[in-house]
Amino acid sequence: MSSSQSLENLSSQTSGSLPPAASPRPSSEQRRGSVSLTALQNHQTDRDSFETNLGWRRITGSSTSHLSLSSGMASMSSVGGSTSSICPAHFEVQGSIQFAVNYIQKSGEFHIFVVHCRDLAVADNKKNSSDPYVKCYLLPDKTKLGKRKTAVKNKTLNPTYNEILRYNIIMGGLKTQSLNMSVWHNNTFGRNSFLGEVDLDLSEWDFSNTHINEYALKARVSAQSPASLPWQQADSRGQMRVALRFLPQTSHRKRTSRMETGEVQIWVKDCKNLPPVRGVIIDPFVKCTVLPDTSQKISQKTRVVKRTANPMFNHTMVYDGFRPEDLREACVEITVWDHDRLNNHHIGGLRLGLGTGKSYGTEVLWMDSTPEEADVWQRMLQCDGEWVEDVLSLRKLVMAKSMSK
Repeated sequence: MSSSQSLENLSSQTSGSLPPAASPRPSSEQRRGSVSLTALQNHQTDRDSFETNLGWRRITGSSTSHLSLSSGMASMSSVGGSTSSICPAHFEVQGSIQFAVNYIQKSGEFHIFVVHCRDLAVADNKKNSSDPYVKCYLLPDKTKLGKRKTAVKNKTLNPTYNEILRYNIIMGGLKTQSLNMSVWHNNTFGRNSFLGEVDLDLSEWDFSNTHINEYALKARVSAQSPASLPWQQADSRGQMRVALRFLPQTSHRKRTSRMETGEVQIWVKDCKNLPPVRGVIIDPFVKCTVLPDTSQKISQKTRVVKRTANPMFNHTMVYDGFRPEDLREACVEITVWDHDRLNNHHIGGLRLGLGTGKSYGTEVLWMDSTPEEADVWQRMLQCDGEWVEDVLSLRKLVMAKSMSK
């Protein structure tokens, strides 16, 4: 069926106050055809403890969803979701896929119009045919909730779908993502077989292009360059800009003695490129705890910033009662979360400390700062009263509360 015929079928079926300044520290991918997608533009219908008593006190800090596409080609070998979808092909990937994309401003929906596949590889040798379907993700989200699929077309190497796959997502979020379109053979009694894929980098996509284009299917590449796509960097968890300082103080607890203590100030400035959760842009907030104390009383939080992958917090958290020697035994755990009424979702975090693996002579799993995190903490120790700032990559953390003591 031609692209224009597919479009006619679709038309007949559808109608539509800040802390002081811190010290700085479509490509030409085998497109073969192009047809105006008027029907897709107009289609806007609804769818489918380690706890200690070290004398630290909390001082209240002061504050002074959804997906995307692009024309870049970069295969994702890990996209597949369920175990049944992961299986190396025993044949050469061949053929092409026709689809179009469109963003509906009025409804805030991203539409993928899957039209047709041509000359697919034979996956069932007995029948000399395949039972293909198309699956898509808005990367970096690879959860089941972020997956969209067409119907299975049985016994054909040239399936026609004429289906629209939809995502609710704001345009800003869409432009931070990549669209992965893959074709699979449905095997009722075994693992599904991979028939080829196409990746579009939506950060560069021209959303005025609503034509049906045809792309050659590609085999998966076993390894990708870390810089090939934005969402493949830093473990896909984004970055945080944070500044620290230690302010020494002298407290007079007795007439004859003086105790040198101070306060640690943690200035969470902003985050960049946070990944979506459950297929939507997140509502992020930051939580901070000073270890080894994991009690709720020592935990502080920023406000929730709605629907953004690049939240600005400008929030300072302050902990006092630190002796200079405590700074070599403690660790600041800063974590980023997606706010949810029922259950918040962990995005990533940092652990700022010396990373020695020990605290007050006891081996602990949470004293595991990376070299970059440890460097920031070390610089803070060397610069009393001075802000030390850096941009650090967020990583997945096992919360200290859940670690075995």
